[in-house]
Amino acid sequence: MKIYFCGSIRGGRDLAGLYHRVIGVLKRYGPVLTEHVGDPNLTEQGNDGLPREIFERDTAWLRECDVVIAECSQVSMGVGYELAYADALGKPCYVFYGKKDGRLSAMVEGNPRFSVHYYNGEEELLRLVSEIMDSLS
Repeated sequence: MKIYFCGSIRGGRDLAGLYHRVIGVLKRYGPVLTEHVGDPNLTEQGNDGLPREIFERDTAWLRECDVVIAECSQVSMGVGYELAYADALGKPCYVFYGKKDGRLSAMVEGNPRFSVHYYNGEEELLRLVSEIMDSLS
């Protein structure tokens, strides 16, 4: 199973460590096409690619993936775009949001095709991700 993980890059890297640990769980189920999102050395500037190259690469990965896992606690226009693109492709999308982080975007929360999961803390998030991935395997 090819997995596309969404997490904030240019919107802020405060959760990079969490992304890294979620990706560690996801890698037990198959290749994570966007493993770089969890790289603690990646800054808000992103990688060295030109915007058009990044768009082409990431949309190709979205077309290729079997499932989309998105951690949406850090506001990110890119993650919102990725979710909309994946939705248009009919990809299954699982959205995670930390309860302490305010409110999830109504456009994401209100989409009946997204499976939205609120969590309290990292341990619960990692358990939820594992349970969902087990159910898809």
